Amino acid sequence: MNSSLERVQIVDENNREIGECPRHEMRAENLIHRASYVLVFNACNELFVQKRTRTKDIYPGYYDIAAGGVVLAGESYEDSAGRELFEELGVEAELTFLFDHYYADDNNKVWGRVFACRHEGPFVLQKEEIESGSFQSIESIVALEHPDKKYTPDGLEILRKIAVTELPL
Repeated sequence: MNSSLERVQIVDENNREIGECPRHEMRAENLIHRASYVLVFNACNELFVQKRTRTKDIYPGYYDIAAGGVVLAGESYEDSAGRELFEELGVEAELTFLFDHYYADDNNKVWGRVFACRHEGPFVLQKEEIESGSFQSIESIVALEHPDKKYTPDGLEILRKIAVTELPL
């Protein structure tokens, strides 16, 4: 199915469901929606970072700290997280809930549910969404010493939150 036609769950500022619409309409009108974020760590506590394709509808070509995506209409956060992890990286893993997170900028308003898991790979990257990926330390990402790399801003906010906490993995 064309991802722009996917039916997305629309919510209000308090994360209450208020409707659904096609993904392209959600993006065009910058409607508040839900998304799942799955942080994939290896045994060394490094995070798997993906480089998004340039064809993505938001933050094309940026680096992303999570597998995940929009929650479809009628779908739970948990089902979305498992589906996205499998679609994007080709793996299944036990997910640990971390926290809910609201993010808003001029192009994106999203209530996200953040999960973490452990997996060493190998990964089968979804070519339509991911150019490449590698494990990186949280410290190196948060330090932003990479002027040539742009990270998704919602992902960076999430990463800053977990950089100061102990992961329950």
